[in-house]
Amino acid sequence: MPSLDFLLDVPIKLTVELGGCQISMRDLLQLSVGSVVQLDKSANASVDLFVNQKLVARGEVVVVEENFGIKITEILAKATPT
Repeated sequence: MPSLDFLLDVPIKLTVELGGCQISMRDLLQLSVGSVVQLDKSANASVDLFVNQKLVARGEVVVVEENFGIKITEILAKATPT
């Protein structure tokens, strides 16, 4: 059987979803620098981690030096559809 090691360097898109909301177009157009948009998750809720638009894990937002990171708290046994 041929080696599949060449796949290890294939880039994938990793996305973290912090939350979401629904607002009217009127409210959207009124947003400006400094506006705050309230999301549908609490500050201590887990964030969702997607690989190529498939939910694969959940985690917590952490700060690493001056950057945000994600601490994985749950890996889903089977990717769930989005």
